[in-house]
Amino acid sequence: MTEYRDIDFRPAEAEFTARPDGGWIVTCPTPLGPYPRAYTEFLLHWASVAPDRVLLAQREPAGGWATLTYGQMRDKIMCLAQAFLDLGLSAESPVAIMSGNDIEFQIVSLAAMHVGIPVAPISPSYALLATDYAKLRHVMALATPGLVYATDAAAFATAAAAVLPADCMFVAGTTAPPGQPFTWLDTLLATAPTDAVATAAAAVQGQTVAKLLFTSGSTGWPKAVINTHAMLCSNQQMIRQTWRFITHTPPVLVDWLPWHHTAGGNHDFGIVLANGGSFYIDDGRPTANGFGETLRNLREIAPTIFISMPRAFEDLVPALRADDQLRETFFSRLQLIFYAGAALADHVWRAFDELAEQTIGRRVLMMTGLGSTETGPYALGSCKEYRGAGLIGLPGPGVTLRLVPTGGKLELRLKSPSVTPGYWRQPELTAAALDEEGFYRMNDAVRFVDPADKLRGFLFDGRINEDFKLTTGTWVSVGALRTRLIAEFAPLVRDVVIAGHNRDYLALLLLLTPSALAGDRGALRARLADMLAAHAAAATGSSMRALRAMVLPGDLSLDRGELTDKGSINQRAVLDNRAELVEQLYADPPGPDIIIAEAAFAAQENHRTRTG
Repeated sequence: MTEYRDIDFRPAEAEFTARPDGGWIVTCPTPLGPYPRAYTEFLLHWASVAPDRVLLAQREPAGGWATLTYGQMRDKIMCLAQAFLDLGLSAESPVAIMSGNDIEFQIVSLAAMHVGIPVAPISPSYALLATDYAKLRHVMALATPGLVYATDAAAFATAAAAVLPADCMFVAGTTAPPGQPFTWLDTLLATAPTDAVATAAAAVQGQTVAKLLFTSGSTGWPKAVINTHAMLCSNQQMIRQTWRFITHTPPVLVDWLPWHHTAGGNHDFGIVLANGGSFYIDDGRPTANGFGETLRNLREIAPTIFISMPRAFEDLVPALRADDQLRETFFSRLQLIFYAGAALADHVWRAFDELAEQTIGRRVLMMTGLGSTETGPYALGSCKEYRGAGLIGLPGPGVTLRLVPTGGKLELRLKSPSVTPGYWRQPELTAAALDEEGFYRMNDAVRFVDPADKLRGFLFDGRINEDFKLTTGTWVSVGALRTRLIAEFAPLVRDVVIAGHNRDYLALLLLLTPSALAGDRGALRARLADMLAAHAAAATGSSMRALRAMVLPGDLSLDRGELTDKGSINQRAVLDNRAELVEQLYADPPGPDIIIAEAAFAAQENHRTRTG
């Protein structure tokens, strides 16, 4: 068997205690090690140890990389922190950031956190894609910022004028907001630091609020999840004790995941900051128009860890096969491939194994995990010994799981130092998030990979609130069916949304792989129809059988709640946002875009009856 590139990784370990109700308590036997009191202690350490090492890099218009070292970042945040103190900013009037990933984002963020001022990163789409600014107005009312920053302030000027109170300072990075009062970031960065910065930094404690992260709001208005310094620091310690190789070799990431979400802003950037690594900001996206920039960056910068969503991996496979330079650079020092909580098809996994073997003679460890904005996000992670698409592994050091039998599934709840103390200014939501034993309710279900060998870990078993009943009263387990459908429709379909609540039968919205989208549409439709008919014929009952399907036009939206902070599809949000497509699936007669299995399935059933 081909070996994997050897890396230092925590072995699979967990202790399982059965409960009388059929549930479990699962703990990691390795205790959580010490971690810093404040998040910016990571920065101060590396600024002292390796001041000239690149912390952040981003593309310049001329094509090169603009960089900021650890020492430069330390010096800048000291100046800006003094300016923030002079302005009287505090937990009651924090710093909000409206624009996306860039070097200035982290300067502003780290400066605020260093002196105990929370930072509230806000999805740019709330300002740039909205017309009524309802969500933006809602999050601003929750956070009550005293200062709002945007690099390209001109792009955000209309939204800022609509929602910012008169006493909120608007700070611009590169462009001025026309017709509005504002302050240049460079002006604040020219402030000379005093002893007040050190005094304020020393007062920061573990429970000091570091960030307010807004969830997608797919089931209502966005909630502001409190992220404390202890949450951020303990979560990085959990990762360090699991991905032990990052403590030996400073990680290098080429990463696009947005910093207003926990995956990109906490997990990915935190891994770099805590371990003295370098973060190359990827201006690309796993979209038809954006992925070319990602490929350009990966041709130049060899990551040690590559983290993204399954769509990016699907797009990357044909590019790696076609481009020798890209493949050689990508695999040259790659130690770990990590994908977000969405399903990754087996054929994509196998393709990466084959490409790594072809390039470096060994495979590269590939895995996923499970967490949320409320958990820091890291909570469970795959193990080196047990590999495979969909395995989310075991709890990390310091994490205790409570598995509660719920509707035939095991509902996941957990405790750890990285679990949020609650939702900002929403005590009723905070109370509802915890159960009677103080465990945070993840609203996710898991199942054992192998009940006879529990150290193999868990599989994600869907969202508790996504299962539904057909009109017959039959329950549909969305998580299990989704996993089966992705396998049955490979390699054409990368994910599915399952409709059927209070309907007579199931129907599907299909998200296609890039290779499927690139092919002949007529032939594609015929293959999908054959696959749907084969699926329907092989299904064992109405709760596992879909009879209609259509290709989902466009892509899913993170900011409309269609993708969760874990990277998985929020089935309910997609069905709610695309209600007109669901109606098309069930229209009688069906429209031309609907792929139908009823006729083929009925013919096969008749054949079975005649021959049975």
